[in-house]
Amino acid sequence: MTAHPLQFYIDGAWVDPLTPHPFDVINPATEEAYAQISLGTPADVDRAVGAARRAFETFAFTTPKERQDLLRRVLAVFERRVGELSQAITQEMGAPATLARNAQAQAGITHLKTFIEVLETYKFEEVRGTTLLAKEPIGVCGLITPWNWPVNQVVLKVGAALAAGCTVVLKPSEIAPFDAMLFAEFLDEAGVPKGVFNLVNGDGPTVGAALSAHPDIDMMSFTGSTRAGIAVAKAAADTVKRVSQELGGKSANILLPDVDLATAVTKGVAGCFLNSGQSCNAPTRMFVPLDRMDEAKVVAKAAAEKFKVGDPTLETTQLGPVVSQVQFDKIQGLIQSGIDEGAELVTGGTGRPEGLNRGYYVRPTVFANVRPEMRISREEIFGPVLSILGYRDEEEVVKMANDTVYGLAAYVQSGDLAHARKIAARMRAGNVHVNYPGADPYSPFGGYKQSGNGRERGVFGLEEFLETKAVLGYEAA
Repeated sequence: MTAHPLQFYIDGAWVDPLTPHPFDVINPATEEAYAQISLGTPADVDRAVGAARRAFETFAFTTPKERQDLLRRVLAVFERRVGELSQAITQEMGAPATLARNAQAQAGITHLKTFIEVLETYKFEEVRGTTLLAKEPIGVCGLITPWNWPVNQVVLKVGAALAAGCTVVLKPSEIAPFDAMLFAEFLDEAGVPKGVFNLVNGDGPTVGAALSAHPDIDMMSFTGSTRAGIAVAKAAADTVKRVSQELGGKSANILLPDVDLATAVTKGVAGCFLNSGQSCNAPTRMFVPLDRMDEAKVVAKAAAEKFKVGDPTLETTQLGPVVSQVQFDKIQGLIQSGIDEGAELVTGGTGRPEGLNRGYYVRPTVFANVRPEMRISREEIFGPVLSILGYRDEEEVVKMANDTVYGLAAYVQSGDLAHARKIAARMRAGNVHVNYPGADPYSPFGGYKQSGNGRERGVFGLEEFLETKAVLGYEAA
């Protein structure tokens, strides 16, 4: 855990909040507070934004090579201290140790390496005819990150902003703040210039709102719920700042008739349950041919019941707790709604798994014969809960898959790659995964519709933090 739990990182130093507001951080595996942070105020935001504004006057004119060297130094510290980071993630949000180490923390390393590589070849200036097209940093950026993949989102935003030449004020989730505070230590140790990176802890209605509305913030980058994203956008509107958002999802997973059903269903369950279901792009709606529903139920039940739920510090644990009492209660309510609305409960259900009497643990749950109008088919659950829906033909499944306010991700499984690609082209989603591919850190991540309006990762993430300037007459005689 950080050595500065009650402080903020502003203008190159750990400083006390202007007004102390202690806030308990809860370990979701025990339901007990294990540390405190201090929640900030608009006055703390003013102080951080002022530092970032002053630093921007010089950092904006650093060379790509200088920024690349800074990210290399950050990466070196990150790799050396990654064990501390993964342990913090397990403690603050409940990710099993193997997931925290091999996926959650590793994602930060991967993204840093990607931005370093992007800076190797990215053209910030290009002459076309007599006009210079320049890509310039947008300015001071407010960053708000979530608790579910915490350092992943922190590095996606901070790494891209620094690569672009922007300065930032970060507000991590107050529920899972310590990974971000450790990352602040990494930046400090790596020699980030004063004021380039600032961190203020706080809640959304106070610090998040103050950042979003602040006249000296040029851009807001937000990851979280659609509800909170709307609030950020409204608060930002009066100052006409850029707003980049990655919001909720209710992703469809279409299993076409020619698929190896046992493999596709088993992998689909694993994808849905990853991170205890707390991923915005999780494939939570599985579509199978109606005449294979019974077969899919058997496979899904067996796959779900193999997941070991328990203490996230144990190497054998596959599913840890969900993050909070609020989240636990929401999931329980949605599972009950599935039962009440007549979905077939294949396995799982309400309450904690057997043998666990404390901690925010959810039973791995599968519903079959789910109808599109049911809440479990329409609302983002953010827990290990899979809904299986049946379809009669291709036209129907495409229509049902796209019948959602969200559009973050979609999944298509088929034994015929050309067929899968045709269905992928019809998905109204920012990411379409064909036959469970591996991750691509250079691919753009973001959504359609109410899943947001920005892109992260690689060159696409970098460009979110850049303005385009045209200098006409650049080559004129």
